[in-house]
Amino acid sequence: MNDTELRAALAAERTELAELLGALPDSDWDRPSLCEGWRVREVVAHTTMPFRTGLPTFLIEMAKARGRMNRMLDRTARRDAAVMTPAQLAASMRDNAHHPWKPPGGGYEGALTHEIVHGLDSTIALGIDREVPADRLLPVLDGMASPRGLKFFGVDLSGVQLRATDMDWRFGTGAPLTGTAADLLMVLGGRRLPAGRLRGDHSARFAAA
Repeated sequence: MNDTELRAALAAERTELAELLGALPDSDWDRPSLCEGWRVREVVAHTTMPFRTGLPTFLIEMAKARGRMNRMLDRTARRDAAVMTPAQLAASMRDNAHHPWKPPGGGYEGALTHEIVHGLDSTIALGIDREVPADRLLPVLDGMASPRGLKFFGVDLSGVQLRATDMDWRFGTGAPLTGTAADLLMVLGGRRLPAGRLRGDHSARFAAA
């Protein structure tokens, strides 16, 4: 995908997620996501934080966190999730469908990865069978399976070959670990999936306790 195509995919992904999120009952926003320690509301607060935070505010928050990015992201997600309603969080996603934010060094492909992975953090945890279109999912899968992506997330795939059941995609060598392309994306992202979503001798390694 070129940048124009990636931005169109981003806008579509955000619009669809906002519609889905806006239809959730409030109780679902307080259920755990696949992001350890975060409920659905913290995940959405984190995903939409760049839309509400300019560079000066970002630098102030980083200073408060003493330069620790993960600490800053966790604190701002929890803070915003505590003061914003589900309707406001969904609206923040919807109203910023065309926002030009890109993660540092990640480009628009990194932004698309951010939206898709965190969207699946919520939908998979809630048992919602949302199918991300293959033309959006494939570049994200390939990026996550690149040396840079593997290093960033630090997932141990030794002895495992990932094989998608819904598209022609596989990665690695070893015993097959099968699941949907979306499920395998979450494996690459270091998530633990609900039981029964993966098949193979190593499935327990990547399943929630």
